[in-house]
Amino acid sequence: MRTRTTTALAAAVLLATLTACGTTPDEVTPAAGPKASATPTLTDEQRAEVREAAGLPSEPDAVTAAEFIKALDAIDPRIADGKNDKAISRGLNQCSSIKDFGKDRDKLATLALGRFTIDTRLPELNTPETGSKINDTVHKHLCPDF
Repeated sequence: MRTRTTTALAAAVLLATLTACGTTPDEVTPAAGPKASATPTLTDEQRAEVREAAGLPSEPDAVTAAEFIKALDAIDPRIADGKNDKAISRGLNQCSSIKDFGKDRDKLATLALGRFTIDTRLPELNTPETGSKINDTVHKHLCPDF
């Protein structure tokens, strides 16, 4: 008797669940609130202000970017590994660390190794010397004013 009751109860719960999943509202109503418009865009001047407030230099021009990648490749081509945009982005981010910790070369070297994922991707290059070389390259090409 207990088995039949349990089975009947389980079947009723299953049926109710399946019925609830299969129902649809009679009419579809849009979500409340204003319609989302296109993604807002910033002017070049606004971008520059945001970058400056964050302690980041402006995007490098094509020549400067190419020189930066060439200098990284001279340290070791696996650092940029053909992902130039990512390497430039990491370099620009490192500029904020250079601005904040300019006198602490050991800390900057450690931050550069982590930021460029040398510590996880290229453990054989994970040395203070490599970190210092990356910092010198970033400083020279991307943020010489820091």
